[in-house]
Amino acid sequence: MINLIVGGKGSGKTKKMIDMINASAKTTPGNIVCIEKSMKLTYDIDHAARLIDVDEYKINGYNMLYGFVAGILAGNYDIVEVYLDGVLKLGNHDLDGLGVLLDELAALTGDSIKMVVTVSADLEALPESVKKYL
Repeated sequence: MINLIVGGKGSGKTKKMIDMINASAKTTPGNIVCIEKSMKLTYDIDHAARLIDVDEYKINGYNMLYGFVAGILAGNYDIVEVYLDGVLKLGNHDLDGLGVLLDELAALTGDSIKMVVTVSADLEALPESVKKYL
């Protein structure tokens, strides 16, 4: 299950995601993973959530990101929630490619893993392939 948090820069997407992570960390019985570009959330999210910096692994592009997420999920079957912050930064702001990535991630996670993705774009700019996850 994929949920999007959409809005322009500075609209509070990351803050909303942080609140969701911290609330889940108190109640979710499984593991929570937060994937971001840089480690700016280090002091904002609960220590129970695992924070991963994609810059450490030289992730660039949606194909690499998909493989990275698949590897994380394959390595730990106890993951129940995945949060992905700033996905457009990783995919060079390719909105059509984002639709393909979301389809692939939806197939990977199914209904057993909750995935929340922040998208820094106006709702009107999103293609239908992305809007279907709103």
